Amino acid sequence: MKMRGLVVTLCALLPALLPLCASAQIAGPVAELQLQLASISLHAPGHVAMEIKDLGSGAISSVNARASMPAASTIKIPVMVEVFRQLSNGRFDFNTTVGLRRSDKDWGSGSLCNARAGTRYSVLRLLKAMITVSDNTATNMLIRLVGRQNINDDMLSIGLQHTRLSDYIRSQGDDIRYALRSSPADMVMLLEQMAGNELIDRWSSREMISILEGQRHNGLLPEPLPMGLPIAHKTGTLHDTLNDVGIVFADPQPYVIAVMTTNLPSLSAGRRFIRGVSRLAYDQIEQLAGEAPVKAPAPSDDTGSDTPMWDTSAPAAQPAAQPAPTATP
Repeated sequence: MKMRGLVVTLCALLPALLPLCASAQIAGPVAELQLQLASISLHAPGHVAMEIKDLGSGAISSVNARASMPAASTIKIPVMVEVFRQLSNGRFDFNTTVGLRRSDKDWGSGSLCNARAGTRYSVLRLLKAMITVSDNTATNMLIRLVGRQNINDDMLSIGLQHTRLSDYIRSQGDDIRYALRSSPADMVMLLEQMAGNELIDRWSSREMISILEGQRHNGLLPEPLPMGLPIAHKTGTLHDTLNDVGIVFADPQPYVIAVMTTNLPSLSAGRRFIRGVSRLAYDQIEQLAGEAPVKAPAPSDDTGSDTPMWDTSAPAAQPAAQPAPTATP
């Protein structure tokens, strides 16, 4: 019985221990990062998955990176990508307006749900509301505009194997956990192409990065990093889930990071975990670049979190519409 218990324990730990074995053949800070990620994953709250890719060297460190996880609001990045794909094809432009329908409304995050049905918003305003304040109603309007199946087909054509929208954003109930899915590996692949100006085209990639840099929920990946460091990212929150995925424009070389957590005992535990991974990645990649890490203030314990997709306590103000860029997609 003791031997059987040992085997069961080793099997349970195997997904986290495998990167430890692989890292033995990797030198320097990358190996150290892999070792530390594998180590902290053994004591992580809930179920965690992560991937970090240094865009200068191409080095990757990951744990459970291909695990299918509740995407929460990080799924809004694929929605944005499909909007830009159809923009580049000339189906509509930034100034095209979309009318609000009652069926679009979701009270989980954002304030467009309080508007009168029939109110029209430009595509650009909806994009910014969807990303910067994570407005669920704006997201549903854009999903309706471009077609949910088109989003799924587009992600599959890019090579994303675990990213799928099975429904619109419906934050009431538990179905949202299964309707919106992705993985750290998928998100890193998508953001790496964006960082390289290769996602759709150079103009689209740069415009999407600019929108992601306007993110107003900055209490996860950015919180423990040096103030003013540019980060293009998107958070996602459910009652037991916290995610943050993005491009960190560290000097001299950027990196992409995706940390996804679920089945958390508390959102506070998830915040501490994601912040810890973020700082660890920054320090190790700075060493890889041959530079000493910049000292940043210690992260706070429980502030600045993303507005949950189901939270209605503090509706966010909408960004003002802006004129469409004159550049040609």
